[in-house]
Amino acid sequence: MRCPYCGNDETQVKDSRPSEDGSSIRRRRFCPACGNRFTTFERVTLRELTVLKTDGRRVPFDRDKLAKSIKIACRKRPVDDERIERILNGIQRRLEMETEAEIPSRRIGEMVMETLKGVDQVAYVRFASVYQNFSEAKDFQAFLGGLDAP
Repeated sequence: MRCPYCGNDETQVKDSRPSEDGSSIRRRRFCPACGNRFTTFERVTLRELTVLKTDGRRVPFDRDKLAKSIKIACRKRPVDDERIERILNGIQRRLEMETEAEIPSRRIGEMVMETLKGVDQVAYVRFASVYQNFSEAKDFQAFLGGLDAP
């Protein structure tokens, strides 16, 4: 594993343990070249996924991009990093279990919204505002009106 600080290829594993949900291995690493420590996560990938964008492009599934968007939606909300990791693991597993290897981006967005709705409604609205491309206050108003409906 390459050190993210100095780029050294020879790092050492100091501690390994399973994550709370058991879907990954957390490793604490040490770089003898620069002395820095960092954490990596090792996950099982069942198969390679391709995301079918709305404009027709096909791009590889990027877990980090999904994580970034969920973290932005959850910023300054009572949703800890471990919960976000469990959300990501759950969504990735569901995507890997789909029958098709090409997943429409809309399907991923719907999965995230469905999950965030049960976790934190503010994060849900934040994600929805970007995902559904709200451009005016009335877009928020219409969306929030639908939240109260059963």
